[in-house]
Parts: sequence; C-alpha cells; structure tokens
Amino acid sequence: MAIFKDRHYFRVNLEKKTDESLWMKCKSCGELVFKRRVRENNNICPHCGEYFFLTAQERIESLIDKGSFTDISKPIVASDPLSFQDTKPYPQRIEEAQEKTALASAIIIGSVTIVGIPVVMGVMDFRFIGGSMGAVMGEQICHGMEEAIRCRQSFILVSSSGGARIQEGLFALLQMAKTAAVRGRLAEEHLPFISIMTYPTTGGVQASIASLGDIIIAEKGAMIGFAGRRVIQNTIAEELPSNYQTDAFALEHGLIDRVVNREDLREELGKVLGFFVGAQ
Repeated sequence: MAIFKDRHYFRVNLEKKTDESLWMKCKSCGELVFKRRVRENNNICPHCGEYFFLTAQERIESLIDKGSFTDISKPIVASDPLSFQDTKPYPQRIEEAQEKTALASAIIIGSVTIVGIPVVMGVMDFRFIGGSMGAVMGEQICHGMEEAIRCRQSFILVSSSGGARIQEGLFALLQMAKTAAVRGRLAEEHLPFISIMTYPTTGGVQASIASLGDIIIAEKGAMIGFAGRRVIQNTIAEELPSNYQTDAFALEHGLIDRVVNREDLREELGKVLGFFVGAQ
C-alpha cells in the first residue's frame, strides 16, 4: 500500500499573513503587548520573558541569513494507509492542517546559509497535527540529509513534535528506524548533524532522530521527553522530580549538550558551524 501520494504542491510562503489584530495578551503575565514588538523580540514577551510558539516560517527567519532560504521540500503529502478515523477522518485532518498552516506537511526542508555558511535545514511546525512524524515527515528528513550529503553540507533539524503520528500506526513508527539509518550515512560522510530541541520535543521524534545529533542544543524552556509525565508516574508508581523533562533536567543527565536562549540561537549555530567548517 502506498504510504504517500503526489498532490497539489504547497509552496512555502515566508511572508507572514496579514493579521488584523495589533495586540495580543501574554498568557504568562497577562499583559497586553504590541504584536510587532513581540515579533521583533523573537516572539518573546517583552514584559516577562515568556516564549511564544514560533511557526516553522518564523523559526527559519530567526536563524538564517536574510534572503538565503530556498525551499527544497519534496512535493508529497500524507495519504491514509490505514483508513483511520477518530472524531474525523484522517484526510480531513490533513486538509484542515494544510489550510491552517499553508504547509503541505509538518516540516519544511530548506537550503539556507547561516553566518554565510551553506547548510540544509529541516524545521517542524507544531501547528500541523502537533508536529507529529508520519511517513511524509520521515521522507522529508531523509531527503534533507541526503541533500546535505550530496552538497557536502551540514544538516540542522529543529524539532517541535508530539512524536509519531498515531493515524499512520506502524508506518509512522518505522520512520524512527528509517531516519536513523540515513543519519548513519551522514556520519559515514563525516558531515555534521546539529539537532535543536524546542518546546516540545517528545515521543518518537525525541526517541530517534532528534537525539542523534553530533551536537544537541535545547532552546531555553524546551520540554524534552518520551511519554507524558502522568503516564510515567502511573506506570512506575513513583513521583517524578519537579523539573523532569525540562531543559535543565536533560542537560544535567547528559541528554543534550547546551541550553541556549532563543535570541542567541543563531549566534550559537554560527559558532558551531564555524568550528565544524574549520575542522574539515
């Protein structure tokens, strides 16, 4: 059975849609803030420092050299291999997510430069069915790594995901092994893989490709883990530490290499990429 199919190709538009409202309320401090000021502040509340979610387009813009983005995503979208239906059919969920995000799937693959260094980058968008990894995302990540191999460039993956996509069952779980295998080819070619974990990076994504970076960076405030806190506590019948699945907990236990503030991520990437380029 085919796992994905060719359909109308959604070209990624990095220009933000017009938003009629000029103000937004911070859910953390309750202050009304000017949206333009929030965007200019890397989508961080200027009053309390709370992070707002970034779309994939906003994340790309915050990290790359201006005007350097070229969309190299494959023109594929998810099919419905299991004829899955919960409260609504799976194809309907896909179409609604596409309309909401103007994306074909939960990830964008692009050819970009960061501080003048060419790289291939994959960026997930949590708005698209929780950034879940199905067959299409797995194929896109592999495509990105293969392009990095072909161009002899580093590969960067920015994760924001609830894990494997349940509507695709085993097909989604197989992407864990598939992406890990292609990541192995990247290592054989001695090409760097930088993984950036954001809020949230969980489930099958955290348990596979997101944890396989040569350098693993967590954005400050990232949630990093596999199963949910309540599920784990009910399973082991023990209370978990208060900071469990936080960036600090992951750093303390060696799951990541560095925690970086959002406004410093681009500079940090520049340093890491410069180190690898200088070492080649």
